[in-house]
Amino acid sequence: MQFRVLGPVSVTTANGTPVPLGPAKRRSLLAVLLAHANAPVGVERLTEALWDEEPPKHARTVLQGHVSRLRAVLAQHDAAAHGVELLTQGAAYRLCLPEALVDAHRFEESLRLVRRSADPAEAVAVLREALGLWQGPAFAGTVHSAPLEAPAHALEELRLSAVEALAHAYGRLGDHGAAASVLRAEATAHPLREPLVAQLMLALARAGRQADALDFFHRTRKLLADEIGVDPAPVLTDAYRTLLRTDADAAADDDDAAAEPGTDAGAETETETETETGTDTGTAVGTPVDVDDRADNETAARSPTVRRPHGTATTAGAVTPQLLPRRPRGFIARQDELAVLDRVTSAFPGPLVTLTGTAGVGKTALAVHWSHRRRADFPDGILFADLCGFSPTPARDTLAVLREFLLALGVPVERMPGSPAALGARYRELTTGRRLLVVLDNAADSEQIRPLLPGGDDCVTLVTSRERLDGLVATDAARPVTVGALPAADSTALLAAVLGPESVAAEPEAAARLAVLCDGLPLALRVAAARLATRPHRGLASFAGELADEQHRLDLLEAEDTGVAAALGLSLRHLPEPARGLFHHLGPHTGATLDTAAAAALADCPPPQAALALDQLAAAQLVVETGPRSYVLHDLVRLFARSLAPGHEPAGLLRLLDHWVQTLLGACAAAEPGGEPCCALPAGARRSAEIRRFADRTAALAWYSAERGTLRAAVESAVAAGLHDRAWRIVLLQWPLIVWQVRDGWWPLLEQGLASAELDGDPAAQSRASALLGWVLSEEGRPEEALTRLERAPDLAVRAGDVAGEAVARINLAVALMRHGDHERPGALLTQALALAERAGLTETATLAHQHLARHLLSVGSAAEAADHAAHGLTLAAPPLAAPRRVVLRTLHGEALAAVGRTGEAVRQLREAIREARANAYEEGEVAARAALDGIGATPRRIAAGASSGTSGRT
Repeated sequence: MQFRVLGPVSVTTANGTPVPLGPAKRRSLLAVLLAHANAPVGVERLTEALWDEEPPKHARTVLQGHVSRLRAVLAQHDAAAHGVELLTQGAAYRLCLPEALVDAHRFEESLRLVRRSADPAEAVAVLREALGLWQGPAFAGTVHSAPLEAPAHALEELRLSAVEALAHAYGRLGDHGAAASVLRAEATAHPLREPLVAQLMLALARAGRQADALDFFHRTRKLLADEIGVDPAPVLTDAYRTLLRTDADAAADDDDAAAEPGTDAGAETETETETETGTDTGTAVGTPVDVDDRADNETAARSPTVRRPHGTATTAGAVTPQLLPRRPRGFIARQDELAVLDRVTSAFPGPLVTLTGTAGVGKTALAVHWSHRRRADFPDGILFADLCGFSPTPARDTLAVLREFLLALGVPVERMPGSPAALGARYRELTTGRRLLVVLDNAADSEQIRPLLPGGDDCVTLVTSRERLDGLVATDAARPVTVGALPAADSTALLAAVLGPESVAAEPEAAARLAVLCDGLPLALRVAAARLATRPHRGLASFAGELADEQHRLDLLEAEDTGVAAALGLSLRHLPEPARGLFHHLGPHTGATLDTAAAAALADCPPPQAALALDQLAAAQLVVETGPRSYVLHDLVRLFARSLAPGHEPAGLLRLLDHWVQTLLGACAAAEPGGEPCCALPAGARRSAEIRRFADRTAALAWYSAERGTLRAAVESAVAAGLHDRAWRIVLLQWPLIVWQVRDGWWPLLEQGLASAELDGDPAAQSRASALLGWVLSEEGRPEEALTRLERAPDLAVRAGDVAGEAVARINLAVALMRHGDHERPGALLTQALALAERAGLTETATLAHQHLARHLLSVGSAAEAADHAAHGLTLAAPPLAAPRRVVLRTLHGEALAAVGRTGEAVRQLREAIREARANAYEEGEVAARAALDGIGATPRRIAAGASSGTSGRT
């Protein structure tokens, strides 16, 4: 896990996948905590950072909400495994983490290392890597406020100091051209930073570019006068005087040279004149020029070196190759990736960049489009080769590609080196000192690339591959850029580019649905658009309906020799074992997220073998690594895996469902510690070799929330396969999240769980499903339907001999009756439930019964008895029971004590409830406790009416 503040504030997993942080205020919260990592930051300071102007009335509550959501996001991505924890410390928060996870810390460490080093070559290497960490202005994307602007300014000053130090190190190595390159961009961005401009002037002069150096001085002097009305500082005038002395010395040397016989001054003058006129732009007279071409030509005209057309001599024996394919048609967006390419290819000399992504994601189109946009930056030409690493044809032989490149660089056939070593040496010799772009497309692995890397620091190399090419990163400092799926807006724009904007505008919802069904994959979108374009009678909505059928989606995304399945098949063909074997077992998987434990269950193999196979699949971009042992499997890839195993491999599905049941039992135990499981494993269930572990309640609830769609699909698969004993268990074991997010549309899933319990003939499961479903319906304001379900639940539990289920059923029925205005039956039901729970030793259920008895007794005016039940519940609710239960009981206890006039004790209980709620990020409980504290002094009836609802229902 990496935390980035040198640019847009972001968090990424180990493979660079972004962690969704939410709105700017939440990013700002994280930014301030990172700026003060491992130190407490007060609420007032955080409020000042999130609201530059007067904060709203409820700013503290909003801040707590952002803290809670940030905790959940970090837990969802296993932050604890990286030593990351967001703590509450009184009226402050502290983000604990290893400082090496923060890019700003690594940047500052690099600067400290450089200060201790006397070796300029080492300084260059360290500073290039350090400056490569920057991806824009520090703390970008956050609220503009003083607590963030101060550290951002400090980091920017350090960055500029690092640039100046890098230029100084290049100068010590005698590479003044490189020094000028790194300084020029910063001097342009900071034209009034006189020491920077002075250093650039001297570097340009030492690189033989005195005219450019003098031009910078006069430009800066005018800007200083126009903008702030001052003369240049001594640092700038001293540099200017140095330039004048250098010019005078150079002029004397030229006079001496002119006096010597054999000097061809006329030829040199003719060459300079031709260059200055700029007549050779590389575009024929009368040829139409598009917008990008015009921008490229303007860039070339401003460059000290003018572009040369293919075949034009540059130096003796050298030509300017132009092997780039035509510009891709209908290229859409990719602005973020293009910006990253611009940045990483200019961050340090001789950059090597890898563009990697899954089949059909548009890597080649992106590489070629970027190359066309930037071709004016490469006056010595562009080399391009399709290495056919993932193609129906065999991969290209590296020696054949080298010969092709040498021919393009002007080496005649008769002078072509014979041995592989000589070919490589000649290639590196011809590419050294030249500003070339080398594009190596569709590489199979790092070994295929290394012999084709150019020599010197003036070339840029761009590699595309379906593999991650970790080897190039390790041995050649390649900068990886991941090409992901298109966002929704860009996906619909691609459809519009092929079909015409009017077609998409006429059916915008259908276009958006098509984009989702195509996984945002450009190849799939283009095939879908091609099918629609050649069949105009088909509307977008109709075709989207056909694509929604998973059985035929891949068939519909095929067009002649192009299609998703064919592209994925090529990736699969290149996979090593055991990755290929595991991939064939992934078809029954029921969701997007996948971990090593679930993969091991699907493939019936040891977890270490599954982990190795998943890593190989991730390297081939068939799954996306999102964290340690955690991956994403996109729908089209999953459907392709399913197509390889007709019948959906029923044994694999059964193993997966049993794995989910066991994982859910573990999640229940972590989310509600001390609670009783609502069911056991089904008969004949196979034990999984590895089950996910949950550190605490927060981690379990985050997992429940993240896997909700996967678990819903698991229920559907179980029902379709007739495995109803698994289906109802997977439904009921989600009860901790259901009670936590009770009004979040759970009733269809619970209806299915009840139906499966009935088909399985299990009255205990029917009772628990009815009790939970009835409680959800009650919370959703559907009392008649709720009571119909709840009235059946106790009798079903009695028939099953399920004492725990009967107690819960009576509690849930009592709660619904209280909401319905019944003041008679709830007391008896809750008393019966309490007796059942105490007799069976069910601590959590007894605690729940005390809680609701206290609420019921408050509502009927029996505050003293209510206080007794709340106090009894608190004695039972000591850890490991979940903190929210204690918060609710303390709030009820405080309300009951206040109602009988024991105000001091009531205040102490409510303050403790607030403290514990805040410590556990239980915002609803804190709000209820605060409301009760504010209500001290009101009538008992009013206090009872304001009692916290808490978390009531369960299975």
